[in-house]
Amino acid sequence: MNRAALKDPAWVRWSLTALALTFLLAFLALPLAAVLTEALRKGVGAYAASLGGEDTLAAIRLTLIVAAIAVPLNLIFGLCASWAIAKFDFAGKAWLVSLIDLPFSVSPVISGLIYVLLFGAQGLFGEALRDHGVRIVFAVPGIVLATIFVTFPFVARELIPLMEQQGRDEEEAALTLGAGGLRTFLSVTLPNVKWGLLYGVLLCNARAMGEFGAVSVVSGHIRGLTNTMPLHVEILYNEYDFVGAFAVASLLAVLALVTLGAKSALEWWHRDELAAAARH
Repeated sequence: MNRAALKDPAWVRWSLTALALTFLLAFLALPLAAVLTEALRKGVGAYAASLGGEDTLAAIRLTLIVAAIAVPLNLIFGLCASWAIAKFDFAGKAWLVSLIDLPFSVSPVISGLIYVLLFGAQGLFGEALRDHGVRIVFAVPGIVLATIFVTFPFVARELIPLMEQQGRDEEEAALTLGAGGLRTFLSVTLPNVKWGLLYGVLLCNARAMGEFGAVSVVSGHIRGLTNTMPLHVEILYNEYDFVGAFAVASLLAVLALVTLGAKSALEWWHRDELAAAARH
């Protein structure tokens, strides 16, 4: 077959490229530029003052703390779940996959309400928690739980198809040569999926820092205590503090861009290894 016949005409390639660039400009570049413009409308001094406010710093700290707790837990869950699903056969496997996908189909607001119904003052376990002095809803534990719920599919969903594609031959060979289960995982399975794992962690972290719906329901919107950065943006905007709101929003955007930049840099530095893994 003539290879030239398989190539699209130049005008098709250029049209598709222009369409893609137009969408990126309209739905990504321009909104980011608008956020930065509004954040700096009153100058760098006002921008810095907005980010240096006590409530804003508390929101930044809480966002980072929640992400620092939720992401490692989801990393552990994602590794365990994907390893079990891809490498073993067991009853209920299809159900487990469906449950992992559940947060993708459930509204974050609904997931937040679930925790209120379970751990709120009038919830199923509310009275028992109150008797023992434990507070989950309208406190940091509730925010962490809600964040974990909406983000736990990301790592697992990146790893499951990757592990299934790789099959079980290498693990079975390692076991045949006398390696134990843990050593096989650390020496064979984990190195083969490290780039998919990294991508899943980056997605999980970005969603954890930017989550609004579920956190909004369980947080109580207590300034300086239970407001994460997305919630703080809403409060500042509703108070007509547009510079403050867009300053915090720009910081969230910068964190997302840093995450994307770190991923791209790692891919660039290890491009030969990634190409070899793809061929494998």
